[in-house]
Amino acid sequence: MAGDVLSDGATSRTERAAQRIAQLVRGIDPGARLGTKSELRELCGVSVGTFNEALRVAQARGLVAVRPGPGGGLFAAEQSPMVRLGNSVLAIDADASSVADAVRIRDALDPLLIADAAWHSSPADIARYRDQVTAMSDAVDALDADAFMRANWRLHELFAEVNPSTVLRPIYLGLIDMIKQHTLAVLPADSQPIAEVMSDRYRIHADLVDAIADRDNERVNDLIRQHSVKHDR
Repeated sequence: MAGDVLSDGATSRTERAAQRIAQLVRGIDPGARLGTKSELRELCGVSVGTFNEALRVAQARGLVAVRPGPGGGLFAAEQSPMVRLGNSVLAIDADASSVADAVRIRDALDPLLIADAAWHSSPADIARYRDQVTAMSDAVDALDADAFMRANWRLHELFAEVNPSTVLRPIYLGLIDMIKQHTLAVLPADSQPIAEVMSDRYRIHADLVDAIADRDNERVNDLIRQHSVKHDR
């Protein structure tokens, strides 16, 4: 598994600033104030433009909330374990804000994509889904977050590949490809046991594939809601 911090040569200034914001968020309670934009920019040691890009990345990852007015500033956002594994732990090599946008848009499309997969998946498709669920289980046992995320991505690619929409399918697959191309590693997000976090995500995806196989639309819809609790990535 990748270490906690990537070398300076492996990440852009924007990504390093976003990682610094993530470190600050992990050190305080959800909802606590981090400071003003100027204060955080000075802590990150970057230009205004670079900090604004890093802040955009942190917001897209669900790490921070911005509140205007007196007493406003930057605050640590409430995060589920799914968010911490799915978004904030992706270390990317360049164009960080664009990749963060791709993650955000992909997340928004996930419920539609999964609902469509429940209608259009054949037994052969479901067998391929189960292969990726097995790969996710193996990654949990090995504590291999990189392999886990790759299997997760591939499962969602398979959901997209059965989609009949000539609009949704290429858009979704393009977003996944962009995220994959620029992801250097999956990093431990905080003290939350990574095996526990991955196990939670594995369970939701395994149950989801079972529900799709059973054509249990009510269960599929319930699991889509669980999958989408900001986020599942």
